[in-house]
Amino acid sequence: MKQLFDDVSFKCSKLVTKNYSTSFSLAVYMLSPSIRDAIYSIYGFVRFADEIVDSFHGFDKENLINDFEKEYYKAYQAGISLNPILNSFQHTVKEYNITDDLIQAFLKSMKLDLIKSDYETQGEYEDYIYGSADVVGLMCLKVFVKGNAKRYEQLKAEAMRLGSAFQKVNFLRDLKDDNLVLNRNYFPGVDLKSFDEKAKTAIIKEIEEDFKIAYQGIVKLPIEAKFGVYTAFVYYKKLLKKLENTPYYEIGNARIRVSNYTKAGLLAQSFVTYKLKLV
Repeated sequence: MKQLFDDVSFKCSKLVTKNYSTSFSLAVYMLSPSIRDAIYSIYGFVRFADEIVDSFHGFDKENLINDFEKEYYKAYQAGISLNPILNSFQHTVKEYNITDDLIQAFLKSMKLDLIKSDYETQGEYEDYIYGSADVVGLMCLKVFVKGNAKRYEQLKAEAMRLGSAFQKVNFLRDLKDDNLVLNRNYFPGVDLKSFDEKAKTAIIKEIEEDFKIAYQGIVKLPIEAKFGVYTAFVYYKKLLKKLENTPYYEIGNARIRVSNYTKAGLLAQSFVTYKLKLV
């Protein structure tokens, strides 16, 4: 029975989300049940692609990412894939009219991670972030507005800024691993050797501006999506604050995290704010 297989596929995407990111999984759980599965399927797709280029050391990553792309398009054309992650994602792409330019931009940035280690100009930096993060936000926005083209265009700019903010926070948090383990430097002109308090402050100021603009879009989101997105927003704002309060030399030595206890408190705070209609 095809419906049973589709249900299992979406459950696999949910399992991937829960195991790879407790924070994102919590935020998705705050969304309306009617759109959760679609967001899980998007996360499963982008997570697997990201894992190929970031984690599968000792394997032919280029061949794996190319096969992953080919199998997605086969799934899209056939309407089915025995890879449950691709099966659930192709359903979401079709149901919410996720355009292929978003998927191609994402895969382009993933493939760049295999061949490019330094982003030396602002243009290269912005192009990578667009493909690796902004378009993921836009895929989710397609779900949030249920494919409504007019609402999508109205909220598109803010959704991209939220994606950018999340990605830049991740870059700052992962500065050590990106440099020493993956040999990558995303921030133009900044690496572990040149990183100092001035560089950290400039990056944080840039992220804060992204968050400021992104918030303007969050308040306009449909009711089904607003609380979940706001929960993720609050969590990442807290993580950015921790990075701001951490000396620059410690960011390069340890991965900064938000404790589960703090996350629970942030969730409660977000719920109260949302219920009081302050967002």
